[in-house]
Amino acid sequence: MEGGHVPDRAMSLYYLQKLLYHLNRESSVQTKFKLQPQEVIADYDLDDEERKALTDPDIGMLYVLGVNGQLLMHYAALLGMPWDDYIAAMREGVRRHGPVRAGIYAMVEE
Repeated sequence: MEGGHVPDRAMSLYYLQKLLYHLNRESSVQTKFKLQPQEVIADYDLDDEERKALTDPDIGMLYVLGVNGQLLMHYAALLGMPWDDYIAAMREGVRRHGPVRAGIYAMVEE
């Protein structure tokens, strides 16, 4: 993390989802992201894990981080990911990275 700054988890998720919202809706952001993803990402207060999940791209990790399914679904479509692959990527994310950590899909262990 640049400068030793560690974003607050809830705020970081907010900015991650805000970036995906802009990416899903604004063609200028899409174009810039395709050419210079790090520059787009730098405008948002994200942690290293979130940055990596965006640039890999890792739909499963984004899901585990707590990204809203509506935002994630549109991002996957923007990447050209078929629906069945999108669903499989979320399942694989939980298998590889553990339960959803935050947001409305957070998985509670009992």
